[in-house]
Amino acid sequence: MSDKIFKALIVDEQDDSVISSVKEWSVDRLSEGDTLVEVDYSAINYKDALATIKNGGVIRSYPMIPGIDFSGTIIETTHDGLKVGDKVVVTGQGTGVSHTGGFSEIARVPGEWIQVVPQEMDLKVAAFVGTAGITAAQAIHRLESIGLNDKEASILITGATGGVGSMAINLLKAHGFTNITALSRKNSTDYLETLGVQYIISTDEMLENTRPLQKQEFDYVIDTIGGVTLEAILPKISYGGGIALCGNASGIKFNTTVLPFILRGITMFGIDSVQLTSDEKKELWQTINQSITKEMVDSTISNEVSLEGILSVTKQLLEGTHSGRTIVSIK
Repeated sequence: MSDKIFKALIVDEQDDSVISSVKEWSVDRLSEGDTLVEVDYSAINYKDALATIKNGGVIRSYPMIPGIDFSGTIIETTHDGLKVGDKVVVTGQGTGVSHTGGFSEIARVPGEWIQVVPQEMDLKVAAFVGTAGITAAQAIHRLESIGLNDKEASILITGATGGVGSMAINLLKAHGFTNITALSRKNSTDYLETLGVQYIISTDEMLENTRPLQKQEFDYVIDTIGGVTLEAILPKISYGGGIALCGNASGIKFNTTVLPFILRGITMFGIDSVQLTSDEKKELWQTINQSITKEMVDSTISNEVSLEGILSVTKQLLEGTHSGRTIVSIK
């Protein structure tokens, strides 16, 4: 099968720029692995958008096929525990970054990166969950480990119209949490209200006050954007509360003081779903599978595109005008 030809979105360097286009590719040009997957679906993440631009900080070796998530069916494998015909999903691990990824009709990966999809979950839903869902589920799990259990706790989600933010809102509601505030720089109140958030505030409103300690407004936070917004949030976290960091859409740097940590005892930690072990991912997938509903999927999927439609969506993501999850239908 090494000479099999298929279509993929290829990102390549040309002179001083990065060019992205759908091209024919062959299996022997894919990154190494013991398992071939015929891809049904992928999903477009902010990291995928960064992969399509010069100095995006994602891809270091060209040419590359982006797509950090994909779901599909195994068509060839030598990996113990996997077999031809298995319905599977792959998230993270370097896929679409240092290893050819899911924006492709065929993908090749090491079998240890693969999760067999829960029997009752279809492949479209598996791609819909993807890295965004795994990241959101892990953030919630970590917050629960430091005290998030009161269903009335005040929870702030930043970048709420994005993939991780949207999934976090959905999963929190599925777990019975109702006091959810969405922070968004977009005028996306209709979309956020569809997700069921209780309050919506703008980024400008969040940035109005810069004192090192402020009124305690939020018990727990899932922050997907970082930067100056993170600076503004830390002084507003309640005594004993916590914040999970899982994104940097507003930048990687922030300034703060020790006061929220030593006077209010808040906990801040990072979330990295890329390098989770297979067992850790399996546990998160089981949790997500118990929470997911058709209504959740319908309210969060903003649209579905082909390989040829990916670049229009990555442009929206980079411009900050995209909401929800876009699914890529490969077949």
